[in-house]
Amino acid sequence: MAPKINHGEGRTRNSLSLIVVIGLCCFFYVLGAWQRSGFGKGDSIALQITKQTACTDIQNLNFETHHSGLGSLSDLGDSEAKTFEPCDDRYTDYTPCHDQNRAMTYPRNNMIYRERHCPSDEEKLYCLIPAPKGYVAPFPWPKSRDYVPYANVPYKSLTVEKAVQNWVHYEGNVFRFPGGGTQFPQGADKYIDQLASVIPIDNGTVRTALDTGCGVASWGAYLFKRNVLAMSFAPRDSHEAQVQFALERGVPAVIGVLGSIGLPYPSRAFDMAHCSRCLIPWGANDGVYMMEVDRVLRPGGYWVLSGPPINWKVNYQVWKRTKDDFEEEQRKIEEIAERLCWEKIYETAEFAIWRKRINAESCTQRQDEIGVNICETTNPDDVWYKKMQPCINRYPEVGNPEEFAGGELKPFPQRLNAVPPRISSGSVPGFSVKSYHEDNRLWQKHVKTYKKINDLLDTGRYRNIMDMNACLGSFAAAIESPKLWVMNVVPTIAEISTLGVIYERGLIGIYHDWCEAFSTYPRTYDLIHANGVFSLYQNKCKMEDILLEMDRILRPEGAVILRDDVDVLMKVKKMVTSMRWNTKLLDHEDGPLVPEKILVAVKQYWIGGSKSDEQ
Repeated sequence: MAPKINHGEGRTRNSLSLIVVIGLCCFFYVLGAWQRSGFGKGDSIALQITKQTACTDIQNLNFETHHSGLGSLSDLGDSEAKTFEPCDDRYTDYTPCHDQNRAMTYPRNNMIYRERHCPSDEEKLYCLIPAPKGYVAPFPWPKSRDYVPYANVPYKSLTVEKAVQNWVHYEGNVFRFPGGGTQFPQGADKYIDQLASVIPIDNGTVRTALDTGCGVASWGAYLFKRNVLAMSFAPRDSHEAQVQFALERGVPAVIGVLGSIGLPYPSRAFDMAHCSRCLIPWGANDGVYMMEVDRVLRPGGYWVLSGPPINWKVNYQVWKRTKDDFEEEQRKIEEIAERLCWEKIYETAEFAIWRKRINAESCTQRQDEIGVNICETTNPDDVWYKKMQPCINRYPEVGNPEEFAGGELKPFPQRLNAVPPRISSGSVPGFSVKSYHEDNRLWQKHVKTYKKINDLLDTGRYRNIMDMNACLGSFAAAIESPKLWVMNVVPTIAEISTLGVIYERGLIGIYHDWCEAFSTYPRTYDLIHANGVFSLYQNKCKMEDILLEMDRILRPEGAVILRDDVDVLMKVKKMVTSMRWNTKLLDHEDGPLVPEKILVAVKQYWIGGSKSDEQ
């Protein structure tokens, strides 16, 4: 006897499926709309993207459809979901580890007071950092390179202080950046043309660059069209909001200073380092600052020094120092460069260029013969909160004088997916050439899924992207585009340090501990990707500390993609319901039986003004 068909039950299931699809369509419509920050507020791309956004049928990834018997999020844990209120408006630009008041309690020698000094648990803010009134979505790249909405960074001091140097001009309701700098008031483009006549900037040989004391990062901004990716840093000091301007323009930058602790980058990372009147006393402290540049500079890399003391015989009166001062400063720099075995390859009225030797064998005057202090450490990448030492790190060994120490890199873009020398040489424990290629294929698959979930990824809507646990940088490689850049973060608690591999791929990144605040201003990233971050930090620090920091650095209506174990993501989802995030939990690409899931979220648009505490 044939089983009796229950037509009512079938209609119920069909109705449920229809509701799920409609719900997903509405969610991703909201993701594309950006009405409150875009329409009528200068972001003309928002309406265009909204019209182009189509609903994608991702029902096969819908977590709720496959796991409807698991109960609701309220069943997780015994405690109620925490409530996070807006912080007072005075915290609009709060940078927890670079707080001005806290900084002034530290010594000023060696710029110690400008380094990272994070709040204790008792001092931490457990509230949501508000956007300033009138905040709007940044202009799309490349317009953002030249224009920033005044409401987003409402500080005019640089327009006065640097007016004759063409840093930034205030025009109506926007800031305009002509591309000038202290040493290149006629524009970064012409200045880079001069550098390119000596340094192979245009053929992919130079891909990663470090800009020390970057100002508003115009040098890095104009290197983009040469396919060079610059990591810029500057302190939070009297030059108000310079790093904030850089990130608002869509240029990679962090708050930082060359002071007493090592830079948070691996050894042999950068093809070129640059100082344009960066005010770093290169000859001081037994040459420790130049030695730190030598550590992060790749063998065969270039160091550019523009401004004092270069050409001091002509400019000493303008610079308001004595001839003897400048002569002594230049002598010290030349002496340290010789100890580092750098070759001075060019000097003009504007700048000088040194090149680091490709290996120790090519040094005409061996370093051990001229009294150089060689570093004792066997791990030059171990730099997190470590004091710099006036010593020189050894080159990796080579087989012949023509070989690049650490391995020669292919020009970009070939080096993006070529096997990095650290992998091929077996220098990274746990990774082989085979596992490297497998990791690449895996993240190409994941990114393909992300683009189905969020079809704005290829539009340029997300310019500044962060990967909180980058591993080999394969997410950034899979998503690589001239429309965006990725800050690849390798957590300091990771079992294996892989940041050197990321730089060998022609990408940029930084070491960081997510139990602390990141060295950036609020609202500086458009999209945050986090793979396994919360599992990694279980029992290390509070989940809300990490989530509140993500909220601080994420722009209003910015997107988040989390990938982690289902139990972890269910807890995250419960917590962010009180953080003004809209969320959706999705199954793994390989099906509902895989315990790893995907949580996508969009931060709601809201601004300060709803709360004003007594000062």
